[in-house]
Amino acid sequence: MTLVAGVDSSTQSCKVVVRDADSGAFVRSGRAPHPDATEVDPRAWWSALQSAIEQAGGLDDVAAISVGGQQHGMVCLDDSGAVVRDALLWNDNRSARAAQDLIDELPGGAAAWAAATGSVPVASFTVTKLRWLADHEPANVARTAAVCLPHDWLTWQLRGAPGIDALRTDRSDASGTGYWSSVDGYRDDLLELAIGAHPIVPRVLAPAEAAGSTSAGRLIGAGAGDNASAALALGAGPGDVIVSIGTSGVVSAVSRTQTTDATGIVAGFADATGLYLPLVCTLNAARVLEVMAALLGVSLDELSDLALASPPGAGGVVFVPYLEGERTPNRPDATGALHGLQGSNVTREHLARAAVEGLLCGLADGLDAIREEGVPVERVLLVGGGARSQAVRRIAPMVLGVPVHVPEAGEYVADGAARQAAWALIGGPEAPMWNTGNAEGAATFGAAPRPEVRERFAAVRELTVGRL
Repeated sequence: MTLVAGVDSSTQSCKVVVRDADSGAFVRSGRAPHPDATEVDPRAWWSALQSAIEQAGGLDDVAAISVGGQQHGMVCLDDSGAVVRDALLWNDNRSARAAQDLIDELPGGAAAWAAATGSVPVASFTVTKLRWLADHEPANVARTAAVCLPHDWLTWQLRGAPGIDALRTDRSDASGTGYWSSVDGYRDDLLELAIGAHPIVPRVLAPAEAAGSTSAGRLIGAGAGDNASAALALGAGPGDVIVSIGTSGVVSAVSRTQTTDATGIVAGFADATGLYLPLVCTLNAARVLEVMAALLGVSLDELSDLALASPPGAGGVVFVPYLEGERTPNRPDATGALHGLQGSNVTREHLARAAVEGLLCGLADGLDAIREEGVPVERVLLVGGGARSQAVRRIAPMVLGVPVHVPEAGEYVADGAARQAAWALIGGPEAPMWNTGNAEGAATFGAAPRPEVRERFAAVRELTVGRL
């Protein structure tokens, strides 16, 4: 049996999954936590990876490894390969002003950015973090000889950090930087607009191309951004839309063509197979459920039971869950709010239901935006930690307006990276056929759409205010 390993270096933790290269059958896994912050010393990711590998039983019998990682983060290296400063992660909103500045400074504004890269800059993108660095830490800009992303840096470390000119990435993660085009490659003009310099950036590999090898001769795949890696694990193809409820909320669809949404709602990313992954992201997802459960003093399972005990519309209570600001709509300074409270409807059940409906209304807006870009929606896959909630599963069809398919629970980002590692081993135009996301534990949920829930949400979300 030939074994491969996949890594999910996410915002919250590092997961390592070992699978059979031919069938995708699960063999073993490990996990280790990441620091809880929006800026992190990348060496913490490396330490967590080592711990997760050890917990997974090591890699001595593994033929190839690949890394899926959180998108957009800014990792700056000096000419010796040392980290210049802690990496700013995708969910660090301090670059919101920089995003608007970049839009204003490029002739043609948002439409020009969308035409150039498929996306309009928002605070999560690497390009905006580089502008923030240029504005606030010019001394660190002067030290920066190379810029890469979290998965690029870990891939480079697995190779023994051979020099900054050996950095490698893949098209899915490059497409989230804000200075790479699937047509033109790196846009040096946009990079210079952001940082006023031309640091080294990773070479972009083809989907099945290897980044190199470890010192033990273990092949290293190209890696991928987390959403592209999850789509690879699920075997998603054109017509499939993945709604993921994790640290962030993500609506992504596999498409044969790139989108260029000048509103900035849909990011025109690439996937890990050579196609595209138009994507809408919300900052507030599973944590919305955690916060409401803590407020009510219940477990997540009890929160689910409470929500299902309330009728659609939560008795008129509407929760706008912008607890971390928001990316879609682009309101980094927004706060959460409860609306429609009356003496008769302030119940635990209604508050729980409002939290679930508010979370799903943001994702439903994302699904609409994907459709408006001409992307076909034939099947909706509901995944992520939040998808374990029975309330989310049963209420989702009412809010999204379509049935949802819930694959068997799994570590999809790590599984996709493992599948990519197997692809690097065999080569060829297509990834090996695995079935990690559609096994016996899958289920489909349907319910009559309740458009009035979204109508009430839309009526009050504009009333949200910024932080004091």
